[in-house]
Amino acid sequence: MNDIKIKLSVEFSISESDLEDGLAEYDELSVGSLIAQILDKSIALDEVSCKVLEGPNSLEEVDELRAASGAG
Repeated sequence: MNDIKIKLSVEFSISESDLEDGLAEYDELSVGSLIAQILDKSIALDEVSCKVLEGPNSLEEVDELRAASGAG
């Protein structure tokens, strides 16, 4: 059987501290790469590609959002 390709959309909310912890635990710099690592380690995918469509993809982008909202 040929490889099966699955495309999905996932939306989640996470606290800033939990995001920082998750990125540090997996030694990743972006949310997309963090999710790819989690999926790959969970079910040993042949290939995985993750892309953030909305929201911050890095802690730097979180900082930019905080600065823009004046909450920092």
